[in-house]
Amino acid sequence: MAVSPMPRDAPYREFAERLLSRAAGAPLLSGNAVELLIDAEAHFTAWLRAIRGASRRVLLENYIVRDDAVGVEFRDALAERARSGVRVAVIVDWLGCLGQSGRRFWAPLRAAGGEVRVFNPPRLGRSFAWINRDHRKLLVVDGRLGFLSGVCLSAKWLGDRQYGRPPWRDTGVALRGPAVAELEQAFVHSWDALGAAFGETIADPRSIEAQGEVALRVIATEPARAFVYRLDQLVASMARRTLWLTDAYYVGIAPYVQTLIGAARDGVDVRLLVPGTSDVAVVSALSRSGYRPLLRAGIRVFEWNGSMLHAKTSVVDGLWARVGSSNLNLSSWLGNLEIDVAIEDAGFASRLAERYETDLQNATEIVLSPRRFRRTGKIHTLDGPPSTRRPAVVKAEHGSSRAAVDALRLANTVGVALRAHRVLGDTSAAPQLFASLLLTVVAFIGWRWPRVIAWPLALLAAWLALNLAIRRFREHRRRRHWLRHDAPDTDPPAAP
Repeated sequence: MAVSPMPRDAPYREFAERLLSRAAGAPLLSGNAVELLIDAEAHFTAWLRAIRGASRRVLLENYIVRDDAVGVEFRDALAERARSGVRVAVIVDWLGCLGQSGRRFWAPLRAAGGEVRVFNPPRLGRSFAWINRDHRKLLVVDGRLGFLSGVCLSAKWLGDRQYGRPPWRDTGVALRGPAVAELEQAFVHSWDALGAAFGETIADPRSIEAQGEVALRVIATEPARAFVYRLDQLVASMARRTLWLTDAYYVGIAPYVQTLIGAARDGVDVRLLVPGTSDVAVVSALSRSGYRPLLRAGIRVFEWNGSMLHAKTSVVDGLWARVGSSNLNLSSWLGNLEIDVAIEDAGFASRLAERYETDLQNATEIVLSPRRFRRTGKIHTLDGPPSTRRPAVVKAEHGSSRAAVDALRLANTVGVALRAHRVLGDTSAAPQLFASLLLTVVAFIGWRWPRVIAWPLALLAAWLALNLAIRRFREHRRRRHWLRHDAPDTDPPAAP
């Protein structure tokens, strides 16, 4: 689909469009309708309605499908469609579903004629391939309606009213128009990599009629491609007024942090909203350890006061927005299959910005804490004039118990009511202390019981040796097959 005519600064817009298209590995498609979905209840209602109304095919790709009330409802809805002759194809991640759902859970769907493939289970010959995960949350129905999000199929996202736990905060979109074909193609590419080819022709996006006026890019990231990372870097560099980020598992790396700092020092209003309490405590500690350089540069950091904040969104200058499954960390940028949509539409970006401001009303702003120096008898702040206010200290969450999470959430809420901000203490102390204790324990065990260290190392070496030997054997067999059957002027196939 052709994009709308360019304004007077057409050469610059054309340059920017080409730059963003190459960075994202995705063209700009116009003619789409986009609906913003907030939190799991809205997602599950829309997803189930779409599945139950399917007449041709349902394609579902999700990191976690849990064997609980939500997972069973979705599985049964898929099985009902499969029995009615609708093609149902599902991709789930092996690690994401480990301990959540297995063969027995999917048996009713397979018995009804549905197809289920598992992404990247452990296999011999691929020593470290388990690091790459399928982190997408994608649903496409009949080639006409598509969804992408951060929401997994688990009742955990709905919270627990009985115990007063609110729903997880998450964001996604529903799409109609040419972009839906891009979603289907992303799914089929994943499907084909896991076994036999999909076997159905997917429509070209340019052949699909317009359903709206929104221009966007569907960014289907694969391991080592870094499409979203390159796009995030470029967009942060191009921001002129505002750059508002929401992320569930932020762990900034130096190049991206420097880009954010450069934008802030250039007068851009940069804000970062992250969870106050996380379902992965170590990520929460790593996030907090990276606050200080952001705060020093004038970037505003907020922690969500509700239950888990799981959304992954960006909104820039009220004109550009990104929603999807990618987090601001190396795992999402370089290691996983992810799916995001970058939307170039002022109307949608304004709605997402309004939602961002609403979210900040339930968040605590983090500020730099003062630091004491006894020599002069005064209290000097870390980044400002002398102060007499006694600093409060934020401590990273060390435990994963529900009592600790609820207590910290209550403290956050009280802090918002009293001051609307919280001061940042020495967030690097806890990770450093933990690393020091861990290395001390390892050193002591190695000195006192050397075999406890030697045996795991020997097993690791044997595992790597076995995998390398298997890989070499497969490459040798593949090359012999090529020499016997294929044309001599073609290159031998590469190892998978």
